[in-house]
Amino acid sequence: MFLPALALLASLLGGAFLAPPSARAADKPTVTLSKSQTGTGGSVTVKGEGWRPNALLMMLVCGQATPAAGVPGGTNSCANSQGRAVTTDGDGAFSKKLPVTEPPKPCPCVVHVATVTGAKAAVDAAFKVAGHPVKPLPEQRAGGRLSVLTDTRLDGSSGVLTWFGSPPSRRLVFTVGNVGSAPVKDPVFQVGTSHGVFAPKWEEQQWRGTIAPGRKAQIKLSVELPAGAHGDYLVSLRFGDKVLAEQPWGVGRPWGVTLFWVLLCVVVPAAVFRVGMVLVDRLRPDRRRRTPGRHRTSRVGDLTGRLPKLRLPQSAVTAERGGTPPGSAPAPGAPPSTTLPWFSPDTDPGAPAGQLSAPSDNGPTTKGQ
Repeated sequence: MFLPALALLASLLGGAFLAPPSARAADKPTVTLSKSQTGTGGSVTVKGEGWRPNALLMMLVCGQATPAAGVPGGTNSCANSQGRAVTTDGDGAFSKKLPVTEPPKPCPCVVHVATVTGAKAAVDAAFKVAGHPVKPLPEQRAGGRLSVLTDTRLDGSSGVLTWFGSPPSRRLVFTVGNVGSAPVKDPVFQVGTSHGVFAPKWEEQQWRGTIAPGRKAQIKLSVELPAGAHGDYLVSLRFGDKVLAEQPWGVGRPWGVTLFWVLLCVVVPAAVFRVGMVLVDRLRPDRRRRTPGRHRTSRVGDLTGRLPKLRLPQSAVTAERGGTPPGSAPAPGAPPSTTLPWFSPDTDPGAPAGQLSAPSDNGPTTKGQ
């Protein structure tokens, strides 16, 4: 009797005290507000339950949003500067004050609570900002809505031609899911590339296929930059009026182009100089008028003609030749002198044979004879 009662009591208490916190928490997270309306400068206490334990959450006041439609404009319609972060406890609950400020979009407004890391979860609680304008929500276009489910990436690599200035190209790979109520057939995406502070240049690309509601598909789109592009670029993906993803892209400098210009600046001047020297050598006028074998003789004659001429006194010339000085008559009966300067009197070829003296036998002989 005692044992069945004890087992029943343990089964009743075990569900409340022995179950883990994640099992005791509600399946869907909830958010409650301490006030439904507050003006700018006030604050509202936000409480939540059923969230993932030790999860980091972000709280924002957003305009143009309702709990049923969510936040169609994304965080661009929220007061991001006055947002607050909060971490849930071990049971998945939290409580924190949120300052109230006017969002960039008119009301209807909500307090948007969403996870920052881990599995995505978001809850919107209706809220009214006193004094803020109220406008109806923009009409939602019928059909499917695409959302990026995974991180985008760029596939591909640069080749040798890219090193010499060829346009760099990659493939943008991403996975999208249809979160709408109608299928999306042959969607048209816009791929934009931007460099630095400049606005992106958009290019439309159509993907062939149909994405049913609740389905996902992997899409690959080509991305190409202008020739010679280098530096840090940003690739953006847009569908309709909403930017779905952004991916950075670092492009190396085409050093082959720099090497080409350096070689061009060295080779071209050298070739021009060589051609000029050949033309000058062929068009010189002296070379056309000169004949082989004569240019050396003419140059020797020119050099000897320029040398100064030495003139000796007439008396020295006459004495050296053995004649009489100018103006004086030769002695009567004296034979005419035919002595030349390079002959001695004994060996004068113009002298009579009797006047030549024979060499003496007693004279000294030349060494070796």
